[in-house]
Amino acid sequence: MRIGVIGTGRIGTIHARTLSRHREVGSLILTDADGARAQELAHRLGETAAPGVDEIFKWGVDAVVITTATSAHAELIGRAARSGLPVFCEKPIALDLPGTLQAIAEVETAGTILQMGFQRRFDAGYTGAREAVRSGRLGRLHTVRALTSDQAPPPAEWLPLSGGLYRDTLIHDFDILRWVTGHEIVDVYAAGSDAGPPMFRAAGDVDTAAAVLTLDDGTLATATATRLNGAGYDVRMELAGELDQVVVGLDDRTPIASTEPTGPPAADKPWTGFLERFGPAYEAELAAFIEVVRGERANPCDGREALQALRVAEACEVSRRDRRAVRLAELPGGTSAAAF
Repeated sequence: MRIGVIGTGRIGTIHARTLSRHREVGSLILTDADGARAQELAHRLGETAAPGVDEIFKWGVDAVVITTATSAHAELIGRAARSGLPVFCEKPIALDLPGTLQAIAEVETAGTILQMGFQRRFDAGYTGAREAVRSGRLGRLHTVRALTSDQAPPPAEWLPLSGGLYRDTLIHDFDILRWVTGHEIVDVYAAGSDAGPPMFRAAGDVDTAAAVLTLDDGTLATATATRLNGAGYDVRMELAGELDQVVVGLDDRTPIASTEPTGPPAADKPWTGFLERFGPAYEAELAAFIEVVRGERANPCDGREALQALRVAEACEVSRRDRRAVRLAELPGGTSAAAF
């Protein structure tokens, strides 16, 4: 199998390394807006660098992996669909709903594959939580608490391109909440704070955010995120039911300290970032993509799944701006194809 990788930044480099080692991948063609960066990575991996995106399609590949800036995702997904090529794309499809719906329409018209990069679906902790919910171990689920906390903020110049904290970061929590529980989010009430570094205010973004979410079965959930968690990278999900409760992301590297006299000690080596925390999950999602392309399994996260997570993020942005509860039914694209 020959795969084209478009984008060789941080996550593109990780994906290229993973694919280069995969037994079913014969070769890669790498390209990037920074040609020298693509050339250097290709040299290190023993793969081929292309001067531009056009060559990815002209030289012939069996599938495409898109890890460019989000602004380019929808156009590249459409181009691959029109070329009859299966695509793996980092989230989100686009930063708005119209662009997302257009790209999904192109994929569905062409009858091709689009797998989205929500890597938490492949994490052992979240998989265990899903099994605990589905098995009935927790009884009726009544409360879910999700959080994502970055240790340090991203570069200031990247913030205006990110789509904001809800679309860039909390979108993972919204997706995994749906996947773990098997229920849709029906309304949200969100707030955000830009009281931190001025670069967030300059970008029209917030550095800390919170949302109260209601699921279609009445379960209540909270989701919080921050760019400024100096203790370390912290991603957790707590699920409480009438019979039991479980937590994802609590281990000897969780960056949290107890104030109780007999509480556990602070982590000696706390997680520092998402690439370290979710390394195995990133490898597993690409292995799944190759199986999907080979017809060996169903798509674990298609464009319609990504659309639903983006709709929640969009609803949170409206709620934060208007200071009101927002029903998901107010937004377009509400017919879910989720295979829970």
